Amino acid sequence: MSNHLVIMAGGVGSRFWPMSTQEKPKQFIDVLGIGKSLLQLTIDRFEDIIMPENIWVVTNKRYVGIVKEQLPQLPESNILCEPCRRNTAPCIAYVSWRIKKKDAKANIVVTPSDHIVMNVEEFKRVVTGALNFTRETDAIVTLGIKPTRPETGYGYIQADLSSSSLRNKEIFRVDSFKEKPDRNTAEKYIKSSNYFWNAGIFVWNVKTIVNAFRIYQPAMAKVFENLLPAYETPEEQQLIDERFPLCENISVDYAIMEKAEEIFIHPADFGWSDLGTWGSLQKHIQKDIYGNSCIGNDIKLYDSHNCMVHTTEEKKVIIQGLDGFIVAEHDNTLLICKLQEEQRIKLFAGE
Repeated sequence: MSNHLVIMAGGVGSRFWPMSTQEKPKQFIDVLGIGKSLLQLTIDRFEDIIMPENIWVVTNKRYVGIVKEQLPQLPESNILCEPCRRNTAPCIAYVSWRIKKKDAKANIVVTPSDHIVMNVEEFKRVVTGALNFTRETDAIVTLGIKPTRPETGYGYIQADLSSSSLRNKEIFRVDSFKEKPDRNTAEKYIKSSNYFWNAGIFVWNVKTIVNAFRIYQPAMAKVFENLLPAYETPEEQQLIDERFPLCENISVDYAIMEKAEEIFIHPADFGWSDLGTWGSLQKHIQKDIYGNSCIGNDIKLYDSHNCMVHTTEEKKVIIQGLDGFIVAEHDNTLLICKLQEEQRIKLFAGE
């Protein structure tokens, strides 16, 4: 009853252009072509773990309408609106004090809204174990993904695997957090067994995280502590609009995780990706014998290899002679681009 879920859904990126735009970023689109957005899939992963009335979404004010449309099962009061972008620490601080007023014993999972998980049952098992751990301790737990390649686009967590926690044999202390590495450093991490990708998924008790903000971010804590009387009242949004912008623009990793002492990691392997690019999507979609990944109803490829094709708007698509290309269509816009050049897509599009 006291398990709560916080979904951070305020990102404004358009990495999956032309499907995603600043008006409808990737967390709100059906990237996988299965009829559900990444946000909706995030909710689905927590079925049987957290009740809808204990699910919270923190988003940008321009996306509140989309959240309501895609998640009609959520109480409207559980959709919290950031007046401006201030990174993850103010976002988490706001929702933590908000939850604290409702449930002083809350046990919380915090997750981004735009990741995918291929093995949902294993994900549920890991999250349940972490929740049980933080319910009984004053620990902060982060999920660390076992790396499969020398990835330079993720931060890493160095774990102390010499001894596990007595309460959970799969949970270990964190030695340090590492920034996104260069290629050589990433290859060194891969050769060691105690480095994990930082998935940005955290588990803690509300008392633990509130106390951590009080110790390590006292100015930010004061902002949201002083608003306690206003939560769940008509004045809440106006006061948040006034005071939220006063908070430092800082991630929870810098604000809390790298400073706190009782930090633990639960290594995990459940087919995770943050889907930052069309190329990363291709790695998680079934390929044909020529390395092509296709999402759509009527796609035929000839003499083509290693392509990512995403055309779901009921059109017949025939491709011949491409190697290593993205082909994506949405709302009367067609993208054909080399996978190696996708970082330049917005430049090509004049975005």
